[in-house]
Amino acid sequence: MYNFFVDGVQFPVAPSEMTTKINGRNETIVLMNDGEVNVIKKPGLTDIEFEVLLPNVKYPFAVYPNGFQPATFYLEKLEKLKGSIKPFQFIVNRMMPNGNLLFDTNMTMTIEDYEIKESAEDGFDVTVSIQLKQYRAYGNKRIVVQPATQSNGATSSTTTQKAVVEQKRPTTGKVTPKTHTVVKGDTLWAIAKKYLGDGSKYTELAKLNNISNPNVIKVGQVIKLG
Repeated sequence: MYNFFVDGVQFPVAPSEMTTKINGRNETIVLMNDGEVNVIKKPGLTDIEFEVLLPNVKYPFAVYPNGFQPATFYLEKLEKLKGSIKPFQFIVNRMMPNGNLLFDTNMTMTIEDYEIKESAEDGFDVTVSIQLKQYRAYGNKRIVVQPATQSNGATSSTTTQKAVVEQKRPTTGKVTPKTHTVVKGDTLWAIAKKYLGDGSKYTELAKLNNISNPNVIKVGQVIKLG
């Protein structure tokens, strides 16, 4: 059994297949005396492609954790993610027949392209082909150049200078509570994002609370946060 999540929203029908391409960045160069050699580099960004069915009818095989939603709900979500110019968490759960989590794919991605297909053969349902690309965070360091000083405290007239690298550290005065009581509409992913700052940490909460199926939590259930 598979469960597909895009930014915390679960698709009602899991795609029948998914293609994951890990792009290599190795480079072949020719040395004067040794011929061709392969320069090994870190892997490039991963590409993921799949096709998903978005029903406009509530089928018995479809999954709706927070109640039935038509295809437009998911199309609007995709449009919002594409237009936000921000990465999101993409998660695929592999579940055992007994409901236990086998393993999952958990990556930060962006939507590169998606194509909406409507066909008379599908009735009122919609099929969407989606192409995702892995996202890696990056940033610039601020370098402050200061003139060197002599032992007597005077500024040196030479051109010798020193660089001080300043990096911002996240600060927060918010105290995380120890537990959370589940209310209607809660998901373990949303709880992890709210209290731990990262929805992908839902697996940690599942282990901490001995939850065999992370997709099933009950109203009134007390979730330990750490």
